[in-house]
This record gives sequence, structure tokens and C-alpha cells, in this order.
Amino acid sequence: MISSSDILHGKVLIVDDQEASVLLLERMLRSAGYACITSTRDPHGVCALHRDNHYDLILLDLQMPGMDGFQVMEGLKEIETDGYLPVLAVTAQPAHKLRALQGGAKDFVSKPFDLSEVLMRVHNMLEVRLLHEEARDHGKMLEALALQDPLTGLANRRLLSDRLAQAIAHARRNKNAMAVVYLDLDGFKQVNDTLGHGVGDTLLKMVAERLLVTVREEDTVARLGGDEFGIALAHISGPDYAAKVALKVIQAVARPHVIEGHTVSITSSAGVSIYPVHGEDADTLMKSADLALYEAKRAGKNTCQILGRQELAVAARRQHDPPTFRTPLPSASKKMEEEQ
Repeated sequence: MISSSDILHGKVLIVDDQEASVLLLERMLRSAGYACITSTRDPHGVCALHRDNHYDLILLDLQMPGMDGFQVMEGLKEIETDGYLPVLAVTAQPAHKLRALQGGAKDFVSKPFDLSEVLMRVHNMLEVRLLHEEARDHGKMLEALALQDPLTGLANRRLLSDRLAQAIAHARRNKNAMAVVYLDLDGFKQVNDTLGHGVGDTLLKMVAERLLVTVREEDTVARLGGDEFGIALAHISGPDYAAKVALKVIQAVARPHVIEGHTVSITSSAGVSIYPVHGEDADTLMKSADLALYEAKRAGKNTCQILGRQELAVAARRQHDPPTFRTPLPSASKKMEEEQ
């Protein structure tokens, strides 16, 4: 909500080449309680002032020598990229009022000044401007929430998909590789069942922090839901680097976590897919990494897997019809190198 105090502390810039007009407007506004008032008689400096100070309202005279108010508004449009000009046009010419509104001004006030009119239009324009900024900030917050996991603050599946698409496009353009790591926690349900969901949520947050500090700044860590995480590794040297990162992540997760007086030890399993070996789009790479994760679980957990093409096909069949027995997998990275 916008309060009266918010309006009275809105930042106002007065632009008029006539000193008497500037002094009169300043006196009117200060007497009404407005606290943040700046003025200039140089229209050429308005855009620089607004760029530095982001005024909530600009009282702009339309008739000034050298550069008129209409020209100033054109310059302000380059700063206010969302199209909202916080301009209250000041004019003694009735014919200029419609032109000012067409040029982007939100309202106008007539010369000679009427105190009640000036104060009412300033108040109304400041209220609308502050409401506009509040709505814009709220929209940005909602947009950020739509791309973030609310528990850990990590990217969510939607944002990871976008980052993967960007990394793939970059890798395709530069003819290099990138990777996806699909990771989940081994036995997380037991933590929730024995220690409670509060401890489980704290554990997920701690795991998220460890994942972030293990990878590079340009990589993206996301929580995909439950105890599943995804990592997009941009521009990697090859499968060995991706496997090295996955093992570092697994080791980081395995270090004990102290939560509410409990020492919680948990392991993780990871599947890795490489662009372009395992897919050339985000969905295919995620599916390939998921299949590799499934095989890491079958291999005994607390490990990572990178599958060759034949192993991916076998893993896909197993996932739909899991066997009742487990057999150790051969070296995935070695087999993939042979197939390449």
C-alpha cells in the first residue's frame, strides 16, 4: 500500500527556465510537506539528472529556449524503457496540452499556477507513479518466484530447462561440449520418517548450499522436486571433467550434516549426460541423465554413472521393467569412449 508519507517523500524534479516559476513551485510543494525536491533551469541536463536519481515526478515546462519540453520527453523515453514517463507538463498554451499527452506526459498543469490544482495533480501523479513501481516490483518478484525453488532458493526445473537451452546453443555454436548431472539423495525418505520433515527440509537446504559451492559460478544448480537436483555444466572439456564434478558433488553431500543436534549422514547418486553424445536438446539430455542415475542406483548408490549409447537403451528397458536382481555395471566412461 502507498501511504501519504510515501507520496510526500517521492522524488520531484522541477524543470523551468524561469527562476520565478521554479521558486514558486518549490515554495508550494515544500509548504504542502513534500521533502525531496530538486530543480534545474537547464533542460539539457534533465536526462542525466533523471538517469542518476530516478525521479518519481518531473514537473516539466514545455516552452524553454534551446531545448523545449517535447525534446526533453524524447530523451526521457530512452531512460524509461517501459514507456512510463513520470512527466507532469507545465504550459500556458492550451494547444500544447494534447500534444504533451500524446508525447508521453501523464498529466499537465496550467500557467499561471493555481495552488489547489498544482497540489492535486502532483499528489495524484506521485500516487500513480509509486503504484506503478510497486506493481512492477511485485511482478518482478513473482517472475523470480516462478523460476526459483521456494525451499532452497535454487533454480527450479523451468529455469534449468532455459539455462540448458542456452548452454546447448553456446556449445553448438562453439563446437564444444556441455553436461547435465542428475542427482538424488539415497535414503532421504528415512530421514523424513525418523527425524521429521523439518530436519528433512533443512537437510535439503544444506545440500543445496554444498552443491552451489562445488560447481563453477557459470554452472546452474536446480532443485527438480523432492530430493532430486539437476546441474547444468557449461562448456566442459569432456566426459572426464563431468565425471570429476559429479564425484566432487557426491563427496560434498556425503560429509556429515549437523541439524538440530543430530548428525545426519546421507549419500547421493548421480547420472551424467554429455552434449552432443547423449542428446542435442534439453529434454533428451535430462532423460539420458535420469537413466544414468537409475543405473547408479542399481550399481549400489553413492556413485555416478555416464552411460554409452547401448547402455542407455538397456537402461531405458530396465526402467520400464526393472529386474529383481542387480549386476555390477562395467566402466561407463570406458565404454562410452570405445563407442565414440
